[in-house]
Amino acid sequence: MPVEDLDLVIVGSGSAGFAAAIRASGLGLSVAMVENGTVGGTCVNTGCVPSKALLAAAEARHTAVDAGRFPGLAAASLGLDLPALMDGKRALVEWMRREKYVDLAEDYGWRILKGRAEFAGTAGEPVVVVRCPADGENTDGGENTDDGEDTDDGGNTADGGAARLRGRHYLIATGSTPWIPKLPGLADVDYLTSQTAMELEEVPESLLVIGGGFVAVEQAQLFARLGSKVTMLVRSRILSGEEPEVSMAVSSVFHDEGIRVVRRAVPTAVARGSAGVTVTADVAGAPAEFSAARVLMATGRRPVTRGLGLDRIGVTTGPRGEAVVDGQLRTSNDRVWAAGDVTGHHEFVYVAASHGALAVDNAFTGAGREVDYRHMPRVAFTSPAVAAVGLTDRQANDGGIPCECRVLPLEFVPRALVNRDTRGFIKIVAEQESGRILGITAVAHDAGELAAAGVHVLASGTTVHELASRWAPYLTMAEGLKIAAQSYTADVSRLSCCAV
Repeated sequence: MPVEDLDLVIVGSGSAGFAAAIRASGLGLSVAMVENGTVGGTCVNTGCVPSKALLAAAEARHTAVDAGRFPGLAAASLGLDLPALMDGKRALVEWMRREKYVDLAEDYGWRILKGRAEFAGTAGEPVVVVRCPADGENTDGGENTDDGEDTDDGGNTADGGAARLRGRHYLIATGSTPWIPKLPGLADVDYLTSQTAMELEEVPESLLVIGGGFVAVEQAQLFARLGSKVTMLVRSRILSGEEPEVSMAVSSVFHDEGIRVVRRAVPTAVARGSAGVTVTADVAGAPAEFSAARVLMATGRRPVTRGLGLDRIGVTTGPRGEAVVDGQLRTSNDRVWAAGDVTGHHEFVYVAASHGALAVDNAFTGAGREVDYRHMPRVAFTSPAVAAVGLTDRQANDGGIPCECRVLPLEFVPRALVNRDTRGFIKIVAEQESGRILGITAVAHDAGELAAAGVHVLASGTTVHELASRWAPYLTMAEGLKIAAQSYTADVSRLSCCAV
């Protein structure tokens, strides 16, 4: 079979792959992209877009139920047609996939080859072989098992294929897939993942959520607000990587909304039960059983690299199957780069997109840029939302940085008062000697917007004194950043509205 020569061959069509292809096209390079599943990757198809669309709908429904917090309004109960809601979600996903992915590829002029990609050749002369999927074959990535391997290898071989692509450089952008631990009995249960939960046609009467990370808390609140009785089994505390105040605030919100959070719970077995599913867990050293109609495994994700033949071309993978990269996103093969979730780095779509563009710049222009996560924001789209940027209190101390922190309850933020929702806080971590702001965390309505503003605060080296004296529009949540900074030198309970 003849080999097609290109400047860049991309394996994967998610955010990392598209950002790379757009940057490469802008440089006048020839590009081909290979996609094994649905064009667009996880974010638009099964991740960010569908989950946030459903979360927004659930919040609209909950707002009606919670309207009584405003004097003069009565709580209302809105009906729910889940199939119709899912149809609307699918229509949005399909539109965004077409507008932001398929049509863009056509506009820029690069080809998307459908099929399984596998590297062949040698480390010095790698080639990507594309094997077309058989009729009816499921081309979406399989779930990862406890050994960190993708269970859907499809019987790939490097001997045949529908196309052979040779690039000056290659980009691995195959993303990640839900990771499922090997629990006794789990294989016999029709469990949900963050992806399959987005396709339900009826709301489970009850739901067990295993996990306490970003996906777990979002899915728990989503289904609780749609009518499920939700119980979470969490190994330590929810959102354990963030400030401890976050766990306390979100746990309090969940308690008020009827979501039960069981901490120090380690599942040990799963079985079919009279209610649907029974999970046995070790809870603080004692056995306990939990039953529900369905169980959702929100236990993290793993990179998808199995079946790519990376060992043949000298690309090193890590213990979770990740493509090991240096700070510039180059793998152990100088011609092969990796971007996004497949690297095992932070699993955010904007990280993947940044990776893709950076890898192309480094590969073809010699930019020599390295990934810098110091000011990377992170958001959980609960309600109120959780958002953070920079260091936590603990991270600063572990890094040997003497710091001074302030936690501002939302009762001191005018926007929260008029919203009649003071659940949450804003926390600032500042270097003790200079006052330079090192981290910002918030649990609040539109907390993600606060983190976005916090990116610029941290990147500019702003001090708490400077932030406290800068303009902030009244009755915005962002004004809370200014008030939190003022709390370093003033008793904010004794400030009037708009006090400077």
